[in-house]
Amino acid sequence: MSSDPKVAFVTGANGISGNALVEHLIRTPKTEWSKIVISSRRPLRYHWQDPRVHFVAIDFLSDLETITSQLAPYCTDVTHAFFTSYVHSDDFEKLRDANVPLFKNFLTAIDQVARDTLQGVCVQTGGKNYGVHLGPVKQPCDERHPRYDDKGMNFYYPQEDFLFELQKERNWTYNIIRPNAIIGFTPGDNGMSQAITLALYLLICRETGEFPRFPGNKYFYNCVDDSSYAPSIADMSVWALTTPKAANQAFNHTNGDTFVWRYFFERIGEYFDLEVPETTEFAAMGETGKMENQFTMSDWAKDKRPVWEAICNKYGGNPDAFDWGTWAFFDWSLGKSWPTLSSISKARKMGWNRYDDTFETWIETYRSFENAGVIPSSLSLRQKGTRASLNE
Repeated sequence: MSSDPKVAFVTGANGISGNALVEHLIRTPKTEWSKIVISSRRPLRYHWQDPRVHFVAIDFLSDLETITSQLAPYCTDVTHAFFTSYVHSDDFEKLRDANVPLFKNFLTAIDQVARDTLQGVCVQTGGKNYGVHLGPVKQPCDERHPRYDDKGMNFYYPQEDFLFELQKERNWTYNIIRPNAIIGFTPGDNGMSQAITLALYLLICRETGEFPRFPGNKYFYNCVDDSSYAPSIADMSVWALTTPKAANQAFNHTNGDTFVWRYFFERIGEYFDLEVPETTEFAAMGETGKMENQFTMSDWAKDKRPVWEAICNKYGGNPDAFDWGTWAFFDWSLGKSWPTLSSISKARKMGWNRYDDTFETWIETYRSFENAGVIPSSLSLRQKGTRASLNE
């Protein structure tokens, strides 16, 4: 591994993971990372003041010739490429159609443009690799688990196969990072965001006095869950791609702890100055091995925009952030009736030792959203006015 300063290329810079990677890299010295090229399909929503950052707008679903011509002025000296781009759909059957060509075009283009300098490629996938989105799977998810019969639906498999095949003929190495539910700041809307969705829900309940029901089921309310903090995913990604003994390996990612929604839900409510009593009665028990929700956030949110706008007028916040709520994804993430834990023993044994307290990562994420003017600060909630009484 060369000791010369490295050049990074980060895709999906507007997203949770891409944004966190850029934040991670700009905190390194120039002697370590001399240049940071970042890309996104849309214009940047956040502007870094580090002169090493170079932005190029790329749509990896456009034709390959266009992509390579756009990358050429920026990426001929890239040494390490980080792929975090993703096209979301709440219909899991549609994910393959966009995300497989998205990755193939990225990898083909950066391999061509940076052929003489490229040392490593890091690809972020996720827990869907193990089929956790389809039903109960062997727990905890482990990198040694074989692929399941995906019936052609899992887009991670063709992404990986394309990576494996191309890498056989190259000198660069690869890493695959598989996080679980990702918590982190993003300067705009994102396809999957538990944190901002839960904030919108609890703040609206606080304003209206609605009882903050748990939108999942009794089983998931009481089972053990885990999470992945975006800055920690960035840390693992850089560690893996620059650690020789970690070359050509896949790694699960979680924060290193677990939590139970029964108590976690209450603690998040307290942060927003909202009492969230424990739920004792459930319409959905979560005993069927299928998705079950007491109510769907998708339906609940349909008439709540005026309330959010009133909250922003009273306490501060961005009225447009209501559209950042990923209601259908939240229905899925809390409506499962099976656990979705991942082991990170493999990374631990190889020397990656970061640990994050999951509750603290949610609060840090909310502080970032507050500082960006997306949601009202918890301090303003306590200083201005009083919350409505809960309608029990």
